[in-house]
Amino acid sequence: MSKHASLERRRQAIYGWLLLGPAGVLLTTFAFYPSIATLWSSLFSRGTRRKPAEFVGGENYTDLFADPTFWLVVKNNLIYAAATIPISIIIALAMALWANSKIPAKGFVRTAYFTPTVLPMIAAANLWLFFYTPGLGVLDQIGSLFGLPSVNWLGQPETALWAVIIVTIWKEAGFFMIFYLAALQTIPADLKEAADIEGASRWTYTRRIVLPLLMPTTLFIMVNAMINSVKLIDHLFILTKGGPSDASKLILYYIWEMAFAFFDAPHAAAMTILVLLVLGIIAAIQFLLIDKRTHYQ
Repeated sequence: MSKHASLERRRQAIYGWLLLGPAGVLLTTFAFYPSIATLWSSLFSRGTRRKPAEFVGGENYTDLFADPTFWLVVKNNLIYAAATIPISIIIALAMALWANSKIPAKGFVRTAYFTPTVLPMIAAANLWLFFYTPGLGVLDQIGSLFGLPSVNWLGQPETALWAVIIVTIWKEAGFFMIFYLAALQTIPADLKEAADIEGASRWTYTRRIVLPLLMPTTLFIMVNAMINSVKLIDHLFILTKGGPSDASKLILYYIWEMAFAFFDAPHAAAMTILVLLVLGIIAAIQFLLIDKRTHYQ
């Protein structure tokens, strides 16, 4: 190899590292270092002024697995994810297909669908309090017209979690619709013309052409929805505070409560590591299995 070629390769390597540098600094500062620090913290006991923290290994994780509240929170989060992820995606897809079709006032329809997304989480939760308030809320007012009794939607273990789920679906469906709408506008019009020439119905065209072409977008939305399903905390502060009887308490709220209400940072750190581990496994499955099938590789 000539000296000139060696210098060129070195220059390209330096140029590549310079491009990666800013992202590396940000990831190290806000992702890698906090994750390592959290893992290290989860291996120590809770320290006090009189009794310093001691290395306990996996004892904090063992305590979590023996905690009934932890498993209740996990169950709540599984129900929350199983309901919000598919329903939000289906509603978002339906809204995008309609908003992308030839309908009057198309711009108004798109704006109406997207409006819940731009509302702050706290504002959205306070808005839904107007619906859920017993006796005075919109839902009870409508129910009273049909002779139905007043329901404390946020104050009953049977309904509290589902009330939070409805708020999340209402908030996220419009956000996911934007991605579907952008993807729909990239589908060539020639495909629709070819389908019409072949006599394919609208349902056949949607099922055989549109939905397969939207699979990469669906996968992207699904991953984002999974991440969102473990990071909800704003709504819970306003709507239920995890109650009643921990019926609506989710993982991130429990982590916050453990760290800042009970001042038990080691157990909160252990729970955080478990969440990161689960999300990492999901990401690995996505990249190793689902992604190749989605892109037909």
